Amino acid sequence: MSNLPEQPNQINIEISEEVSEGAYANLAIITHSHAEFVIDFVNVMPGTPKSKVKSRIILTPFHAKRFMKAIVDNVKKLEERLEIGGGR
Repeated sequence: MSNLPEQPNQINIEISEEVSEGAYANLAIITHSHAEFVIDFVNVMPGTPKSKVKSRIILTPFHAKRFMKAIVDNVKKLEERLEIGGGR
C-alpha cells in the first residue's frame, strides 16, 4: 500500500496501438447544434475528387470551448518557442 495521497482528479487513460499511430488530416469540418459540436477530420489529396472522413469527434459546447482554449494556448506556446529558438 502506498503512503502517497490519492489524487482526486487523476484519470488513468489508455491508448491502443492502432489509435496511437494517429491519422493525418489537413481539413476539419465543424458543424454544431445547441447540444453538440461535431468535428470531422479529413485528409484531402490534390487531384482527388473524393475524400473520406478519417475521424469524427463529438463534443458538448462546454468541452468544445475548453478544447478551443487549449488549442489557442498550445499554438501560442509553440509560437513563443519558435521565436526564442530563432525561427521556424
